[in-house]
Parts: sequence; C-alpha cells; structure tokens
Amino acid sequence: MVRVRGAVPPGRNLPTHARDLVRMHEAVMAGDRPPVPPRAVVSHSWSRMLQFGLTADRVNQRVVFAADEVARRRYDSPLHDVVDRIAEMFNATSDAATMLLVVADADGTILWRAGAPAVRRRADALEFTEGADWTEAKVGTNAIGTALAEATPVELLAGEHFEQGQHPWYCSAAPIHDPRTGEVLGVIDVSGPALSLHPAVGVLVEAAARLAEAELWRSHQKRLDALRQLAEPLLAGGTGPALVVDDNGWVAHRAGVAVADRIAAPQAGQALAVPGLGAWLPEKLADGWLVRPMGHGRTVLLDLDLSGTPVLRASTGDTGWCRSITRRHAQILSLLHAAGPAGLTAAALSRSLFGDPDHLVTARAEVSRLRRLLGAVVDTRPYRLAEGVRLTIRPER
Repeated sequence: MVRVRGAVPPGRNLPTHARDLVRMHEAVMAGDRPPVPPRAVVSHSWSRMLQFGLTADRVNQRVVFAADEVARRRYDSPLHDVVDRIAEMFNATSDAATMLLVVADADGTILWRAGAPAVRRRADALEFTEGADWTEAKVGTNAIGTALAEATPVELLAGEHFEQGQHPWYCSAAPIHDPRTGEVLGVIDVSGPALSLHPAVGVLVEAAARLAEAELWRSHQKRLDALRQLAEPLLAGGTGPALVVDDNGWVAHRAGVAVADRIAAPQAGQALAVPGLGAWLPEKLADGWLVRPMGHGRTVLLDLDLSGTPVLRASTGDTGWCRSITRRHAQILSLLHAAGPAGLTAAALSRSLFGDPDHLVTARAEVSRLRRLLGAVVDTRPYRLAEGVRLTIRPER
C-alpha cells in the first residue's frame, strides 16, 4: 500500500507552513509568484479545477443526495461490513475530539461520518456531510476527491484546498481497495482544524485502510467457507468435474478440474464459457451456484463487433452468449489480441490506455471489471487472452 505523504515538510513549523500555503493559494490564483511552490499533487489537481470551471473564492454548488439514496448506497457498499471496526479504531485515538472521520464510496459520496459535535457542526457549514458528493468536480481539491482522481493516498493542508472555505481544514485520505481485485471501493478520510494536524494522522488513515481491506478479505473467505460446507452434501456422491462459486463467480470449491479463482458471474439458464474447458451450466444453490460441464468444446470463440456500441459474442460450439461492453473494455481486448501470447504487463497496458505507465491502479481495476464480466477469458501476470480463447475483431483493424 502506498503511504500517505504528509502535508508538512520535516522541520517546518505547522502554523507558519499553513499561513504560507494560504499565501501560496492567493498568489497562484492572482497569477503571482507564490512564497512556496505547490506540491505536484496540488498543482495537478488545481489544473483540473480550472478545467471543471470551479471558483476558488466561494463555496461551489454542492450535490447532496436524499436520505433514502444514502441508505441504498450504504446497503450496496461492501464497506458497510467494516465501518464499525474503522470507527472503533478512530474513537480509540487520543485526538478523536478534534477530528472528523468520513467514509465515502467509490463515487466520492460521503456515506458515514463520525466525530465530536463541534467538529461536525463546522463541517456542516461546508456541507461536508452524509450524502454529499465530494469529488473534485463538485467541491474542488480535497483529500477524498483527489485521492480518487490520483488513485493514491492524499493529505492536504489549509491553502492546498482549491476552495478558500476549506482553508481552515486539513484532510488526510486513503483509498480502500477490494483485496480480491484491486478495485477501489471507497475512501477513508480524517479531517480537522488545520492547526491541529499531527504527523500521526496519516499513519491512522493508512492503518484504517489496511484494517478495512483485511476485514473484507476475512469476510470473503468466511462466505466461501460457508458456501463450501453447504455444497459438500451435493458433491459427496457426485462424479465428474464441478465447481461451487458465489454469485460473483468466486470459486469456493473445485472437484476434478483446475481453474482460476474466479469465473464469469453465473446467471440462471445461461451457459458459462470457461476457457479451455468448454461450456458449463450453473445450478442455483441457496447462497451460490453449482457449475458443471455441459459439452465437450475446448475452445471459446469470441467475436468483438466494433461497428457501433461494442458487442462481444462468445461461442463454445452449441451454446453461447452476447453482451454489450464498454469501449474501454473493447480497447483492452483489442490490445491483448494484438499482444498475442506474450501479453502485456500492467505498466505496458497503462501506457497503451493512458499514454504513460503511471496509471497502474486504474489499468488493473479495468481488467478486474472485465474479468468480473467475462470470467477467466483474460489471464494475468502478464495480461493476455487465456489459453483456448480465440478472438475475432470486426471490422478488422
């Protein structure tokens, strides 16, 4: 995990540095030379703010979702299982009375908040509250939105925030990743009065993110263990290969077959194309699926139609399926097809998708989404089309 980089340089006095950052903000916005240069993460973010058309000298219009939408997002978020543990860690710190804990989803919407009433009231004035969209595009440079935009932990102090109304604050945030896929699930943020920033805040945020990811992994393993036990009576007298998977295609048990940790998410009555193994048919269990082979085809034929909205068709002989996919996923499949068996590293894929090798997290997340949709059609380390997969692209490039 990338560590949170402190906003205060070693040896610098906090009040003095905070004042210099406010002067820096004033100078940059006026087109003058600042007393201290903005850090790269701040400079990059401010450039995005100007493209968004946000204004620095006032509070930009907020988007705040209604309570029923917040409740729905909380229910759907994988983070609802770990929020209590994060809050316990936060409340155990000696400085909790001066800090605000916030957990946002992957869209930058604040879903949970904890802290002393006085700090919450100050946050309310900025609509830094449950249901508020705190992406950069809505509220300017802030640790939540910038951590999502940069896919890395971020700590900001005083004048490093784009909006002047946020200058009395510090904020330190770290993304929480799905330990199974690397996909960003949300952000943990700790904020408070600027002059109360302590070097240990970044350590706290980093530890909370690690705790959340560890809890998510344990919960995942417990669910697979329970599914495995549920399926044991069904498999005890059976013969032939079989898989037991959860609703997202994660494999809880293998019998007579070697496959990756995940296949495509099962759907009732729809055959699955398992690379190298042909067509398999899922049968619904109480909390998952029993998947067994239904044919003898050994090759998965994929047809990618790029004549309009990308459409991917799969066939394993006498069965198949058809799905619309995103242009980004179509681009990834095209790149892997061109790379051949040698495949692409995450850095090479990032360079092809984004023009540089620095978007590793984003590239990996896109492949994870593609694998969740299509199963093991794409192999990893390096990324490549799986053995037994044949891809045709139309129109030919």
